[in-house]
Amino acid sequence: MAQQATTQVVPTATSQAGQVAKKQRGVDLLKNMLNAESVQAQFKNALGKNSGTFVASVIDLYNGDKSLQQCEPKAVVMEALKAAVLHLPINKALGYAFIIPFNNNRKVKYTDEQGVERERWEKVMEPTFQIGYKGLIQLAMRTGQYRTLNADAVYEGELRKVNKLTGEIAFDGERTSDKVVGYFCYFELLNGFAKTLYMTVEQMAMHAKRFSKGLKKETTVESLINLAALPVSDSNAVGWMGNFHGMAIKTVIRNLLSKYGYLSVEMQNAIADDYEGETSGSAPEDQTPVVLDAEAVVYEDVSQQGQLPAPAADPQEVDPGY
Repeated sequence: MAQQATTQVVPTATSQAGQVAKKQRGVDLLKNMLNAESVQAQFKNALGKNSGTFVASVIDLYNGDKSLQQCEPKAVVMEALKAAVLHLPINKALGYAFIIPFNNNRKVKYTDEQGVERERWEKVMEPTFQIGYKGLIQLAMRTGQYRTLNADAVYEGELRKVNKLTGEIAFDGERTSDKVVGYFCYFELLNGFAKTLYMTVEQMAMHAKRFSKGLKKETTVESLINLAALPVSDSNAVGWMGNFHGMAIKTVIRNLLSKYGYLSVEMQNAIADDYEGETSGSAPEDQTPVVLDAEAVVYEDVSQQGQLPAPAADPQEVDPGY
């Protein structure tokens, strides 16, 4: 019996050279734009003597991200300026801010064979500025109004008490496993006002499924919940699929601060820019800081209960996420 011959498509030297040339054209366009006098002035106004280092990091980021290279260089520069104005580095390894390429649907005009101008939907790779949870903490602490700001994952057994009236939560239980069951954010202002928000893994998964435009349609809530079983680490990956824990911590911080925290102008701008990357929902209508009297209260022990009473600040009402 004759054996069928198999063929393997091997990239030719010509096609490889074409890909390299295309990438180089994109890099050259980006460099030319960054070297433009008007653009240089914007970066210098934002960063002063550190503008050169930041511009170099933009080029490095572009060179190392194939998806970002499919974006218009002008759009990449505009998103980078948002990070520059906030004085946040865009190095992925640092986790303060990111420029993430998304494959968005856009209506474009074209001319058919008969010369008639028409419109159609096409996939277009577009860059989007997104702040990381470390960036949110950085901006909050710059205000000088926070005595304490902390956020982290909550492991099984750590959650002990919940106050139904104020939403205050105590995490003084003993950790019984490496299973992450939720995420919390706590802050205290200099005036003594304090607030805590807790969101379960299930709430986070539903939040991501509903609002993240980076997820595929076939991504299920169950598959997102499974991501929470991965170890918590300082990964420089981005997005819910690449870094579920980091995205969850960022979400609980933003939900709490946007509702109850002290927001400087730059914090408001950062949150507003973050909302621009969403496909549905809108920013909270009222982001004015709320100042309440935090009094001592009696806690209810929920360690033996099957369900956690809903916090006073409902995450779905606080923030549509991204």
